[in-house]
Amino acid sequence: MRDAEPHAPRTYRQLRFSRPPGATEILLVRHGESAHADAARPFPLVAGRGDPELSPEGRAQAERLAERLAGAGVEAVYVTPLRRTLETAAPLLRRLSLTPLVEEDLIEVHMGEWEGGLYRQKITERDPLALRIFAEERWDVIPGAETNASLFARVVAAISRIARRHPDGRVVAVAHAVSIAAVLAHATRSSPFAFVGAENASISGLVVAGDRWTLRRFNDTAHLD
Repeated sequence: MRDAEPHAPRTYRQLRFSRPPGATEILLVRHGESAHADAARPFPLVAGRGDPELSPEGRAQAERLAERLAGAGVEAVYVTPLRRTLETAAPLLRRLSLTPLVEEDLIEVHMGEWEGGLYRQKITERDPLALRIFAEERWDVIPGAETNASLFARVVAAISRIARRHPDGRVVAVAHAVSIAAVLAHATRSSPFAFVGAENASISGLVVAGDRWTLRRFNDTAHLD
């Protein structure tokens, strides 16, 4: 009687990431570069925040962003109440024939007495209070500014709402440097300012499956190079 043929050893391929069933992929886009701040003419305020339009550079960035994402299978595009996010999303919305959805809680952090463009001046001049913001990693060093607790609570609620609306979908959310940074710090359990500084028109990718948030990319600017 012949011996049974030996079984081939079982092998296991290295696993690749796959989006869990029911999860939502959210592409967090920082708005394009906005107009220069002018100390003599503060930006108009919307919801208490400075509301500049995009600069010519920012509009060019928005077009390149649209070229990058037009074929990415995006089913919805979210913006905030500030016009620089809508202006950034506009070229993509035209390509996809979508209507923007406003998510108010992804609006930029409130800078208190430094709204209207004054924040940029204080940072450029290295105001001692501006240095404290980054040393202490909190915005409410500025008189009247929003606390980290308030910022994190609202952006987490916003992302959770978006994810519930789009199970198994991919959406774009055009938001702001600090609101995106807060989302990613929450997702990775990082320090509050770990992700502050994403470039204008950059893409950061997040997969949300209930309470499990997975960061897939940060500050992707390949479309701008």
